[in-house]
Amino acid sequence: MRKLIRFFVRHIPRPILIRFSKLFSFLVRPFYFGNKVECPVCGHKFRKMLPYGNKAGENRLCPVCLSLERHRLMWLYLTEYSDFFKNNYKVLHIAPEQPFLKRFKTAKNLDYTTADIVSPIADLHFDIMQIPLHDNTYDWVICNHVLEHVENDIDAMKEILRILKPGGKAILQVPINYSYSETHEDKSITTDKQREEIYGQYDHVRWHGLDYPKRLETAGFVVNNFDITDYLSIELIERFRLDKQEILYIANK
Repeated sequence: MRKLIRFFVRHIPRPILIRFSKLFSFLVRPFYFGNKVECPVCGHKFRKMLPYGNKAGENRLCPVCLSLERHRLMWLYLTEYSDFFKNNYKVLHIAPEQPFLKRFKTAKNLDYTTADIVSPIADLHFDIMQIPLHDNTYDWVICNHVLEHVENDIDAMKEILRILKPGGKAILQVPINYSYSETHEDKSITTDKQREEIYGQYDHVRWHGLDYPKRLETAGFVVNNFDITDYLSIELIERFRLDKQEILYIANK
């Protein structure tokens, strides 16, 4: 299974993966029945999660809703520690993730729009460095694991800030290399092989470091940190298969 998933992630374009993800989930879930881990997004329990990623890291992907660690962290924040599902909000979700799409669309309090540059499941298609939308439009913008792909992440952050209403919030998670104090990017690194070796994935153009919240502040956001270890026990963090190192950065306008 690890080799199969690694092959899919490395060689199959993301739009195709999205189209066939539900079928894949249906076929593999009978092999993961159990009660050792639990997905807080869909509520299902398993003996373990599926492997996932370029290196097919073990125990990461929910066999039913296909959530990863970052999705489960964000879901817990939105449902348990924010008013996201309590008040009426206008939401833009850039690069919409499968675990959230139906749940956000059916939430009666959300005026929900999706966007992407290529995704077949998105409502709008555009480059986030030049967003063709009006200023001060959205209460929330969600844009996870996108800024490591774009030519200029600060410009993209500024565009997201622009379309947020005053007092609006954005969740803009990125992969962070915890061994880097500063974000590493090099315009001379251009081949897929170089990018995979240096940035961890063939289509990444930088490794964000521990300075990531400062980059959000440079773009004009006020940043609050949500650390799940302040709220859940180590046992629950392990049961939900969360990354205890990951901080959820809430970027406020």
